[in-house]
Amino acid sequence: MASLVETLTIDCRDPAAQAAFWCGVLDYHVAAETEDDCWIDDPAGRGWSMLFQVVPEGKSVKNRLHLDLRPPTSMEDEVVRLEELGATSVRLVAEGGSFWTIMEDPEGNEFCVLRGPNDGWEPDEAQT
Repeated sequence: MASLVETLTIDCRDPAAQAAFWCGVLDYHVAAETEDDCWIDDPAGRGWSMLFQVVPEGKSVKNRLHLDLRPPTSMEDEVVRLEELGATSVRLVAEGGSFWTIMEDPEGNEFCVLRGPNDGWEPDEAQT
């Protein structure tokens, strides 16, 4: 029997601030909070729980693991919405017949916003 992903854990300096940002991004809610960590989860029960835990060091290199977000409408609309929540756009990438935007959360963790349905993406397409 295979393992299941239970929680995505993210090291950070300010768990409450990171949790608030990602709650806004994903429409999650705070499930539990202590001085050292903050759990958020999907009230609809579809997505993984996320744990933000305080660590003493700051981020120093590119993430080796990141989230790819599929927007409900268009990539451009979602990028604008996420910038209003505190994300930073890094660059637009166009490769292999697709495109996406690389962004950073308030502590500099990279994530990508993929094409949405208004950009020509269809659910039966390969993982792009």
